[in-house]
Amino acid sequence: MAKRILVVDDEIQLVEMMRIRLEAENYEVITAIDGEEGLQKADVFNPDLIILDIMMPGIDGFEVLRRVRANTKIQHIPVIMLTAKGDSTAMFKAHDLGSTDYFIKPFDIKELLNFIKRYI
Repeated sequence: MAKRILVVDDEIQLVEMMRIRLEAENYEVITAIDGEEGLQKADVFNPDLIILDIMMPGIDGFEVLRRVRANTKIQHIPVIMLTAKGDSTAMFKAHDLGSTDYFIKPFDIKELLNFIKRYI
């Protein structure tokens, strides 16, 4: 059975590019365009990994991460933050909230794929 990845980002073009690239690597991909939808889909689909943006409308990625880590059903899921926020404050906050890794946009898709393979 294919490993399932949830991509949560409000940049629709990026989400679509990620979906195509991840499906080409034989992952099942679920997408969400905001934090609320991402939390709902994480709870329903229990993905093997979450790729999560920080800056989104509504609840941001930090709050999504906090809620994922507080939910005993899904708190075990590795979460890779994928964001344009490259400052150390954001990185430390993500780490403190329990992120598994942190990638800054723009990013190298091959490098990201290597990290995904490491975590699932």
